[in-house]
Amino acid sequence: MNRKLILPLFLVFQLIGLKILSFFPEVVEHYYSNGFYPPLVRISRITLGKIPFSVGDVLYCIAVFFLLRWFWKQRKTWKMKWKSNLLSFLGFVSVFYFFFNLMWGINYLRIPMYVKLNIEREYTPEELLAFTKLMIVKTNAIHSQLVKNDTVKVVLPFNREQIFEKTQNGYDNLVKAFPYLKYENHSVKPSLLSTPLTYMGFGGYLNPFTNEAQVNNLIPLHNFTTTTGHEMAHQIGIGPESEANFIGYMATIYNDDIYFRYCGYAYALRYCLGNMENFKEGSSEELIPLIHPGILKNFEETEKFWDSHQTFIDVIFHTFYDNFLKVNQQKDGLEGYSKFVGLMVNYYKTNKL
Repeated sequence: MNRKLILPLFLVFQLIGLKILSFFPEVVEHYYSNGFYPPLVRISRITLGKIPFSVGDVLYCIAVFFLLRWFWKQRKTWKMKWKSNLLSFLGFVSVFYFFFNLMWGINYLRIPMYVKLNIEREYTPEELLAFTKLMIVKTNAIHSQLVKNDTVKVVLPFNREQIFEKTQNGYDNLVKAFPYLKYENHSVKPSLLSTPLTYMGFGGYLNPFTNEAQVNNLIPLHNFTTTTGHEMAHQIGIGPESEANFIGYMATIYNDDIYFRYCGYAYALRYCLGNMENFKEGSSEELIPLIHPGILKNFEETEKFWDSHQTFIDVIFHTFYDNFLKVNQQKDGLEGYSKFVGLMVNYYKTNKL
């Protein structure tokens, strides 16, 4: 057999193996997510957590440099040696994908959060409307405690390093109710690639190879809090974006700091309004007058930030990531981000807000 075929064939076997493994979430939960994974990432976070810059970002830059260098060197051979070059590239993808899954990706296949919480996933427009109204009341109340005038937007009195430190408090409180969400060995950093991430349309990401949580250093501070909580959720082995959103939100509202709680509730409210529009266009308009104008100004700040950086690059990377999630058994793709609304609506049917 041609030795160049080995790694591409291994990629096929990986995809088949992961598909089979997806039918056994209890096995993944026991042997990987609560067995192999925790000590592995503990080593990574203890080793790299104290380093002030993102080692993962540096490694990605080096990898991209050598990959582009390889493409450049092979540019004159693509027509004559296209099979050989394609096999070489697929070999690289195969190795990358293997270590991605070994070091984090298998968490996509663990027992879903809705099963652990013993709740449903689906909800009706009526349930969403009732929950959204409840969120408006909660967000308005906290907003009134932070500003003297309801037309004033909330400005966080923290810098980004303080937000990193304070987010731990939310997880420390959250673990009392959910012991399996324990977060230890802090390793959260501002991304060195914040500008590219912004134009790609991402607020942050988890580096699966170093287990560093990277947060886009340019996004508005009230988004920075919830994004930090989201990426820390990925660090403890939460794969699906809907679940990371839900846990990031919960860790934010469980925080002792009232500014964090405001950010969490406002974040959830914004998603609820968006999901109402998904059910029926214009259905959220009747609720807008109920929301303090200052909260809407925070929403507008977020929208202006992303709109001002939207380019074709955003579309390309979102399409790529959407398909990447689907390949990894996340059938909702990027829609998974908003699916956390279903977790919230159903969770609060039996729990107090």
